[in-house]
Amino acid sequence: MTEEAIRKKIKSVPELCAAVGPRPRAKKVIMCHGTFDIVHPGHIRHLMYAKSKADILVASLTADEHITKANYRPYLPDAMRALNLAALEMVDYVVIDHKPKPLENLLVIQPDYFAKGYEYSDGSIDPRTQEEIDVLSRYGGEFLLTPGDVVYSSSKIIEESPPNLASEKLTFLLDGENLDFGDLRHPFEQFAGLKVHVIGDTIIDTHTYTTLIGGNAKTPTFSVRYGDHTDFVGGAGIVAKHLRAAGADVSLTTIMGDDALKNFALDDLKRTGVKVNAVVDSTRPTTNKNTYIAGNYRLLKVDTLDNRTISGRTLNDVREHVASTAADVIICSDFRHGIFNRETIPRLLEIMPSGALKVADSQVASRWGNVLDFRDFDLITPNEREARFALGDQDSVVRPLGLHLYREARCKLLILKLGERGLITFRGVPRDEQDVRAFFVVDSFADRVIDAVGAGDALLAYSSMVMAINDNPVIASVLGAMAAACECEIDGNVPIAPSDVLTKVSRFEHRANLV
Repeated sequence: MTEEAIRKKIKSVPELCAAVGPRPRAKKVIMCHGTFDIVHPGHIRHLMYAKSKADILVASLTADEHITKANYRPYLPDAMRALNLAALEMVDYVVIDHKPKPLENLLVIQPDYFAKGYEYSDGSIDPRTQEEIDVLSRYGGEFLLTPGDVVYSSSKIIEESPPNLASEKLTFLLDGENLDFGDLRHPFEQFAGLKVHVIGDTIIDTHTYTTLIGGNAKTPTFSVRYGDHTDFVGGAGIVAKHLRAAGADVSLTTIMGDDALKNFALDDLKRTGVKVNAVVDSTRPTTNKNTYIAGNYRLLKVDTLDNRTISGRTLNDVREHVASTAADVIICSDFRHGIFNRETIPRLLEIMPSGALKVADSQVASRWGNVLDFRDFDLITPNEREARFALGDQDSVVRPLGLHLYREARCKLLILKLGERGLITFRGVPRDEQDVRAFFVVDSFADRVIDAVGAGDALLAYSSMVMAINDNPVIASVLGAMAAACECEIDGNVPIAPSDVLTKVSRFEHRANLV
């Protein structure tokens, strides 16, 4: 069967009704409904039995927006799940149900039979199943339970051994948005000259390399021999370096102490072409986070910092730099080391250049930062932990959690980082674009994670530039995720160049063409 023939099996509800006709029918119709996240042997047995009871088998699946039974679900988008079902010879038609329950579609399609799997029978009738039976009885349909002796779980399969389908899921996302891999390459031609102003906390990340030589017999104390150390400009500084490496015209307004690390940072940033507006505060140190490493293990991190809110005079100096710097994009890179809080953020917002794309990333690794302090921004990029902190929500699964944050933040675009699981993006959908997804998932593109620290900064930089250039959330999310993957695959906070991301794009295009 060709792909075109398989895709023709996927119908809208009106198309399906026209295909099967009204009751009474010469050919009996049976319908199965479920998530079908990963099609497994239990599903096959269920569908085979259902097909044996009627002439036409309709597989109905729940749309992404209504799946909340487990975290990070669905694993596959509904368009991909539909195609997987349509590829089965026993399945005649597939329909995606955009309601939380199949009740309305049952009443409209009126299948002769409605089949559910053996796992839904435990000697009693579930209230949801009873609702379905009640609908069937209204028009004379029959309810069937498919027998079976082995119950499989898509969730268990996904949790224990998730298949790597990043390439396939990327292809589906691009196809669904009328995009291709060429569209992922176009923004790189326009990064040069883009004026970006980064405001935030510069951090010096130090890697101190040691060798483990023993331990104390009386206390749990490691003994290590010092080998060497390497300093990296991190925090807002590495965001600026990512942007500059991509070709943007970058200014950085930051606070530093009057010490040797300040000189190191200024020299490093100057060498890369970043214009630095350094407000020097001699009462605080330049923030330093020193990680002690033995072999491939990170033993300890020692932070030298001062998290006091900046003084009124220092805030005025920062405001002057913000007001006088022309920018197409303004990025607030917030690590809560003194610049940003509920009092300072409004004062900085009021003097930002009008028309500039406003972006914020507020991290809570070592401080109580709240991304909701940056309401009404064009783009925010928190991770799951930061989202839960902002909303005081430990329990909701990720998709409703992200939707809640998106609405509370009143942002144009929310990229919610999920670590090794990739990201989920939420966007507004105009009323005249009903087919556009309000949210979508992008898997991680990292082939081998060496050091995940700094991946979010790479994503922040590349996603911001794309949004400033073409305002496309899908391209911004994909290229941001690819930049993050590139950062994960190297040790230390190193700026990601366009060539790195383009190589990653080509690698996944090659994989997609092999499918």
